[in-house]
Amino acid sequence: MAKFSSLDYIIFISVSIFTIQHHSVQAGVSDRTVTCGSLIKLMNGHQGVRLHSHDVKYGTGSGQQSVTGSQDVDDLNSHWIVKAETGAFCHRGNPIKCGSTIRLQHLATSKNLHSHHFHAPLTRQYQEISAYGNSGEGDTGDHWIVMCERDNYWQRDHDVMFKHVDTGVYLAVTGQTYGRPIIGQNEIVGVESPHGRETQWAAKEGVYFHTSDFDPKKHLHAHTEL
Repeated sequence: MAKFSSLDYIIFISVSIFTIQHHSVQAGVSDRTVTCGSLIKLMNGHQGVRLHSHDVKYGTGSGQQSVTGSQDVDDLNSHWIVKAETGAFCHRGNPIKCGSTIRLQHLATSKNLHSHHFHAPLTRQYQEISAYGNSGEGDTGDHWIVMCERDNYWQRDHDVMFKHVDTGVYLAVTGQTYGRPIIGQNEIVGVESPHGRETQWAAKEGVYFHTSDFDPKKHLHAHTEL
């Protein structure tokens, strides 16, 4: 399978037109809804960082690709593709219902947001979060449940939590930061119970696909904020 670079993916989105079948109107679905196939950045408002990864491996624990929080708004290494769980398929543009199990594939390296029973590298009482797999294919450790406070569907700019299916931890950010070679980036961990804003994430910049709820002759369109 060919591997797309960040630029390839963005060009592919920009020039492609996808025809769709008519979908009935769904309560709570709008052009602010996060959808399958969308390319997004996730921000934790408490620390002001975006979920980030890069081809730098942990020196302890699993030794897998590290996941951090970055304050650099423009870094392409903070882009993630919203996908269905392993073995399932969701059509590009389908809204993500709260309570759904998803994968988040890192655009630049094609590895999935992942967790497992290893200690976090800096805050040892928490669980390690890594990026894992090859060309988007990993295992059940890549599965996360989207948990919303008040919505039926995952909405942009609304805080949600991500609960790891295999271990039950919640995706969180700590105030701890790394030294070289990823100096200043925040530690991302899994915590056993959601507390405060450390576990709250909002979908921000990205390329968001949507289907028309009203006109079956319309094409798939994308809202882009990179």
